[in-house]
Amino acid sequence: MADVSLTKLHKSFDRTEAVCGIDLEIADNEFVVLVGPSGCGKSTTLRMIAGLEEITKGDIRIGGELVNDVPPKDRDIAMVFQNYALYPHMTVFQNMSFGLRLRKYPKKEIQRRVEDAAQVLGISELLQRRPKQLSGGQRQRVAMGRAIVRNPRVFLFDEPLSNLDAKLRQQMRIEIKRVHQHLKTTTVYVTHDQVEAMTLADRVVVMNNGLIEQVGTPGDLYHQPRTRFVAGFIGSPAMNFLDCKLERNSGNLEVKLGDMSTLQVPADRGSRYEPCVGRGLVFGIRPEHVHEKRAGEDAFAEVMVNFIEPLGMETMVYFTVNGVELCGRVSPDADPRPGQTIPLTIDMGKMHLIDSETNLVL
Repeated sequence: MADVSLTKLHKSFDRTEAVCGIDLEIADNEFVVLVGPSGCGKSTTLRMIAGLEEITKGDIRIGGELVNDVPPKDRDIAMVFQNYALYPHMTVFQNMSFGLRLRKYPKKEIQRRVEDAAQVLGISELLQRRPKQLSGGQRQRVAMGRAIVRNPRVFLFDEPLSNLDAKLRQQMRIEIKRVHQHLKTTTVYVTHDQVEAMTLADRVVVMNNGLIEQVGTPGDLYHQPRTRFVAGFIGSPAMNFLDCKLERNSGNLEVKLGDMSTLQVPADRGSRYEPCVGRGLVFGIRPEHVHEKRAGEDAFAEVMVNFIEPLGMETMVYFTVNGVELCGRVSPDADPRPGQTIPLTIDMGKMHLIDSETNLVL
């Protein structure tokens, strides 16, 4: 087991800088997920940790040891890739034990390690099958088992669930979390799927354009995003954004959303937002905090429903305000219909204000 430290890490491809001097500390036994859109630098960062990409500048330490020039095979890490990379002519047992056999481990030790890993992953009965006889989820378990038997200091996962269907992805997320809780091995996991990031990670690293936007627990990123990018990337459907102006009225702060009625800012936000009175800002609110008017509540607006997404337990409604399409989440009992006008209200305790120049959340 070991911690992982990245210091001023850069990676350039010709004139294109894929990773722009990031710093990151990953604690021993921690499960950290790197998440972001395609091209943000997350996979490149993972491959540099693995030694599969040469570092342009900066340092990588694993367990306190500088590994910049250490070959991948000597870094004591194990990597699970997007494609399973199993040998089709070998059995599951042979695939899982291949690395140990190359290192000439004793046969009894190999047998013990493979059987222990198979038991952890629930594939003990598959050890004599070949990959073509396995489902996608079973193949991914075998790929994980091949990494587990190595008993490495660090596990690296590069979008391992991308090739699975939605149901299998959910099952494998649970499996990966269970395995980590059992083994307690330091894990760095790369995905573009924010649901995977939020459900798996102890901490999430949100990357964008080769930089780290924010590092924090899933709860921190969801409730306290630091930038507009993080606010919009974390959460599904994405956060709603509207240009607004912060005004003072009779001692209270209000947010004016274009031609819509003004919304009163919660009193506990007053000192934080006071310096921004009179400025044009961006108002952010998540769809789950925009809902149908309930008894005793005031509607912030009467809106015409453009279309709906019935999801069983809830219904997503889409509507347009000031030329911007927004989303709300209502009870299916509200039975909204396209073309219907419905009253909606906002939970202002969950609002965010964003500086439109710096894109920082105030």
